[in-house]
Amino acid sequence: MIHPEDHVKNSDFITDVVIGMSDGLTVPFALAAGVSSAVASNHIVTTAGIAEVIAGCIAMGLGGYLAGKTEWDHYKSEKAKEEYEVEHIPDKEKEEIKEIFAGYGFSDEFQTLLAEELSKDKTKWVDFMMKYELGLEEPDPNRASKSAVTIGLSYVVGGMIPLSPYFFTATPTEGLHISAVVTLVCLFVFGYFKSKVTRQPLFVGALKVMVIGALAAAAAFAVAKLFS
Repeated sequence: MIHPEDHVKNSDFITDVVIGMSDGLTVPFALAAGVSSAVASNHIVTTAGIAEVIAGCIAMGLGGYLAGKTEWDHYKSEKAKEEYEVEHIPDKEKEEIKEIFAGYGFSDEFQTLLAEELSKDKTKWVDFMMKYELGLEEPDPNRASKSAVTIGLSYVVGGMIPLSPYFFTATPTEGLHISAVVTLVCLFVFGYFKSKVTRQPLFVGALKVMVIGALAAAAAFAVAKLFS
């Protein structure tokens, strides 16, 4: 019988979507709720909301880019160190290979054999040390730019959901009521699929995401009401 391999793939893309969408749904929702309690014009709410979505898109995208760039630079730096060590202190590196295999229960004889075989190809030797000694997988060289675009666009998509009702209603109060319902439903659905992808309890995960969004909006509404 063939056993199906059911693993989550393309986790970087999923992570970026989750980061962008979760913040995009929550922050503009909270901002719109806060502004709604202090003004009488939907135009002000939508103007402030769109400005926040644009600023958030840029900030989140830049953050994703810097994170991806840092990951790549760190990997290159560590790989350069390993290449130097393989070239200049090979005996020490072979001992480290043996220590790794010893951790898997291989005998001394097999440790020596595997270390000698692996050290014949310096490229594979370095790759092995990067993965099993340092725990580093080679990242996508384009990870930074992809992350920036994915997070930024996800933020825009998420951010326009709580703002959209204000374009079709007469007052901020009316827009807030519809926005709250639409956004909380979207947060619940988003939390459900996020939990499904990450193998978390579905209902609890969905409810947690929705409650966080609701609390953020309620806090913003209360603060704006207090100072308005």
